[in-house]
Amino acid sequence: MKSPLRTLFNRTPVPYVGTRNLSLPWRQPTGAEAQMRAMGSVGTLFAIVNRTSTATSQVEWKLWRKAVSGLDEDRVEVTSHAALDLWNKPNRFYTRQENVETVQQHIDLTGEGWWVISRNPRSPLPLELWPVRPDRMQPIPHPTEFLTGYMYTGPAGEQIPLRADEVIQLRMPNPLDPYRGMGPVQAILTDLDSARYSAEWNKNFFLNGAEPGGVIQVDKRLSDDEFDELTARWNEQHKGVANAHRVALIEQGQWVDRKLSQRDMQFAELRSVSRDVIREAFGIPKFALGDVDDVNRATAEASKAWFAEYLTVPRLERIKAALNNDLLPLYGPEAVRTLEFDYCSPVPADSEAENAALTAKSAAVQALVSAGAYGPEVLAAVGLPEIPFGQPGADPNRELLIKLVTTAPALAPLILPMLGFELPEPPTPPEPGPAPVQQLPPEPGARQPAATLSVFDLARAQRAPR
Repeated sequence: MKSPLRTLFNRTPVPYVGTRNLSLPWRQPTGAEAQMRAMGSVGTLFAIVNRTSTATSQVEWKLWRKAVSGLDEDRVEVTSHAALDLWNKPNRFYTRQENVETVQQHIDLTGEGWWVISRNPRSPLPLELWPVRPDRMQPIPHPTEFLTGYMYTGPAGEQIPLRADEVIQLRMPNPLDPYRGMGPVQAILTDLDSARYSAEWNKNFFLNGAEPGGVIQVDKRLSDDEFDELTARWNEQHKGVANAHRVALIEQGQWVDRKLSQRDMQFAELRSVSRDVIREAFGIPKFALGDVDDVNRATAEASKAWFAEYLTVPRLERIKAALNNDLLPLYGPEAVRTLEFDYCSPVPADSEAENAALTAKSAAVQALVSAGAYGPEVLAAVGLPEIPFGQPGADPNRELLIKLVTTAPALAPLILPMLGFELPEPPTPPEPGPAPVQQLPPEPGARQPAATLSVFDLARAQRAPR
């Protein structure tokens, strides 16, 4: 929703376009301006800065309410707040992604990034954030309080003073100047110039090169007309790509060969060395720029994780510190005490490591529960979520008693009554009767007794008809 205060203040806090153009065609850019212009003249530098700034700007951000415990997992997300609206829509022309990408380009190129805060005179709250070029900002030191404010120099040379609470500066610390930053480009500006000059030499070789190349030596001083005629004829016959390798015809003078070939200049080796130097300054390996000899899924995932952890996260931490230390205090002490900005981690999850950790935790839980530990407390100790034991709706205590009876049957008389089972009455032992008579074996030749009838045989004999 568009803020009603923004509609009352529809102008930039500092001029972006001057009333007169001060850029002179023969002026050589210096300082931060030269460092920023190098991005558009050296392909390797453009690839690095574009890759890092784009990756940084694509990360999602959230506003959180701090937890009393201080743990990140206990925080509560804040979905509606003026600071969050400002961050998601810094001004009516910039999106959050474009705003972050612009500032990150400045940081990678010059070591500094700047936001100027726009306010409405009727409200102290910040209404807009505007990224400005580092070469137009100048800190004003204070003899006792470190900083008085800032001076912005517009395109037309106008000087605009800014208070300290109207500017947010992000910087890579400069070891010699506590007010300014230092970026990788400052350390390799000479190498960047060499790469640019070698590319321009190759370009001029095709545009202006004459074959054969050398010096026309004459034995007398030429008049102006003779000099102009000789120069015009030479350029007409040999200048440009279409006239390369043509035979030179000289009416007067002597040709002295002074040619240096591209092989002699070793431009291929020079540009290769320049690429390595640029990558070293930014701490970026070849694979981060897509320069790989062989790639598979494992190496691709490892490269992605390395880039996010060592290149994107440090840049996000710098922006996070600026938001929490410089932007949130503009919304009052309560916002500083209870709120904080944080980014969603761009580091991809390591599925193989997570599976190994889950397997190890599961084995630890199984061993502890088998040793007699209480299941829910074991899960909490190893960092796993609470899981109900047994069947849905089952009593974990009853499941534990049943398991004890199964593994130790001797405990059944003690545990079964606790489970609600009635133990059967023990069987009554039979009463002792007369001792059986021991029969002696019959004597030899004696008459054998009749076969003994069973009870069932006697019953059948009694029911038979006579």
